[in-house]
Amino acid sequence: MRQTTPDPWAEARSRMVAEHLVARGIRQREVLDAMGRVPRERFVEPQMLERAYDDAALGIADGQTISQPYIVARMTEELDLPGWRARHVGRVPRVLDVGTGSGYQAAVLATMGAQVIGVERHASLASGAEERLRALRLPVRVGVGDGSEGWPDEAPYAAILVAAAAPDVPKPLIDQLADGGRLVVPVGTRTHQELRIVRRMGDRVEWRAVEPCVFVPLVGRYGFQPGR
Repeated sequence: MRQTTPDPWAEARSRMVAEHLVARGIRQREVLDAMGRVPRERFVEPQMLERAYDDAALGIADGQTISQPYIVARMTEELDLPGWRARHVGRVPRVLDVGTGSGYQAAVLATMGAQVIGVERHASLASGAEERLRALRLPVRVGVGDGSEGWPDEAPYAAILVAAAAPDVPKPLIDQLADGGRLVVPVGTRTHQELRIVRRMGDRVEWRAVEPCVFVPLVGRYGFQPGR
């Protein structure tokens, strides 16, 4: 009989889900299951390995971060992919992940069964993310470009998640949403933002703010300008 090697991170992953997600109000079963399966330790820098499951944002290359588990779960839950699937039976939701970074958020979305397109400004981060995702057999494509402009070639999207802060909701991202699609994006200054949920209903756009947050800036044409 073939023996499987015990996962040394399984307990930490389970504790993260219970203490940092469920205890703070994350309820969507699909989100909890995905975050209980994705090996976050594969997406952090070697020197941060022991902190992989802390409820904190951790630094990665090029001055970027991997978001804290709670905010990853909250943003993913706000996309409501199960609701989209219920309204579009038999269709796989296409999701745009803006600011892919290490690839962790994309891994969570792909583990939930979404078709994920990533866009990342830093080429080295994009290639590293694709390598990690490929090793986990998650078919995520990561392009290099200005995330504030989205990725129009694959639009429309059932959902768009932005893991960087913009001074306002980038219009191209709204334009690339499918009817009934949701966009989750931090909006504010470089140092203080609020998480906004935008929903497109035909020609009408609705939005609401859910909670304060702090992200690295979204640099680009419809984001913050470099050095400003």
